[in-house]
Amino acid sequence: MSDAVNTVIVPLIFLASAILFILGLKRLGRVRTAASGNQMAAFAMLLAVVGTLLDIGIVDYRWIIGGMAVGGLIGATAAIKVEMTEMPEMVALFNGSGGAASAVVALAVVWLNVVEAGTTGTAAETLGGSQAITVGLSILIGALTLSGSLIAYLKLQGKLKRGQPILLPGRHVINLVLGAAMLYLIVAFAYQAEGAEATTMAIGLTGVALALGVLLVIPIGGADMPVVVSLLNSYSGMAASATGFVLSNNLLIISGALVGASGLILTQIMCVAMNRSLLNVLVGGFGEDSAAGGGGSDEYVNVTSCGAEECAMVLENAESVVVVPGYGLAVAQAQHAVREMADLLEARGCKVTYAIHPVAGRMPGHMNVLLAEADVPYEQLLEMDTVNPEFKTTDVSIVLGANDVVNPSALDDKASPIYGMPILNVHESRSVFVVKRSLSPGYAGIKNVLFENDNTTMIFGDAKKVLNDVVKELKEL
Repeated sequence: MSDAVNTVIVPLIFLASAILFILGLKRLGRVRTAASGNQMAAFAMLLAVVGTLLDIGIVDYRWIIGGMAVGGLIGATAAIKVEMTEMPEMVALFNGSGGAASAVVALAVVWLNVVEAGTTGTAAETLGGSQAITVGLSILIGALTLSGSLIAYLKLQGKLKRGQPILLPGRHVINLVLGAAMLYLIVAFAYQAEGAEATTMAIGLTGVALALGVLLVIPIGGADMPVVVSLLNSYSGMAASATGFVLSNNLLIISGALVGASGLILTQIMCVAMNRSLLNVLVGGFGEDSAAGGGGSDEYVNVTSCGAEECAMVLENAESVVVVPGYGLAVAQAQHAVREMADLLEARGCKVTYAIHPVAGRMPGHMNVLLAEADVPYEQLLEMDTVNPEFKTTDVSIVLGANDVVNPSALDDKASPIYGMPILNVHESRSVFVVKRSLSPGYAGIKNVLFENDNTTMIFGDAKKVLNDVVKELKEL
């Protein structure tokens, strides 16, 4: 029976899990099927855990049950208490947790096979050459992902400088030295150090990788943060895949590769959306010179503002309205209010759509998830390339907390740090209402010339309160 489990049942479970992971990932690509895709992937993970336990055979289930209870409690608490505005920070912590798990497993393999076993040879002799290298890579990528994700979390929380990069003197040289040190430590761990020395090399590699993760992320600021979150997600997948090689677990190799590849693809999409290369993002420094606001002054001299009543009067006669959601919408938790306003406008015969920029918010897909929470029809969510040609015939565009992704400086100001970044062309609309708490800059830390356009009117205040007031006025008209 035991042979049948290991040779037939476990491989079939792993195969089913891998297929469900692939199908779940595919369904996550569309708003309508994302929820079922998430459920499918969760069930695939359950199958993976069950299959792994059957494959291992004799285990102490007290530890397994205890771990599931603690992890389940943490996950359930986070799912209930974490606000939508904090989801990017949660994703960063998830990425870091994946990296930490990979590094810890690799270190445990070193401990069990070198220290506890009392071996005296090199790691390559004890584990095998290829496995020794993958152990080193798992430690390297996992530790780097952990520290990098923690820095991303602190930046997203505003506990580190968010709009501006943190640039250390000689940072590129320091990074090169640390990179060379990591390569040396991997080779020394695998082929030179013997016995307990291998453990010392593994711990040293962990420390260097942790330091490099910090130094790689702190110089990245401005509008590059969504790219960083996506890239760290890819790192966590690559770390998991390396751990799969360490443990000779095919399913972990497959699932890690899926996460790594999809994360890299999404990172590339983010870079294209910002007209920036991945190398340019990784080098960092975006926003270093943004205090000057591009080629002009960062002071606003021609800003017009109004209240909800005036906005409602313009909307009453509009035949087409485009809503541009941004992080301000998430902060105010205004997704239900904007849906109520849209329903009122549609009842009057107005066409309402939503313009989604690929890097709006703090993580990829942030606005899609937010609006899906309010049951906004996915057909109304238009991507940038689809909606941009429609702005010239749009009566009213309402910008809710978005900033850099609607800044015309990206089109015509060569001195602007965001020059060349594709934006939503809301400035081409007949009328533009921008709902913001203040004239404060976005992630890029620069002035938005849209706010001074003749067809733009600012509505200062919390997005949810402003939209509720607009809804009230519309009902009275």
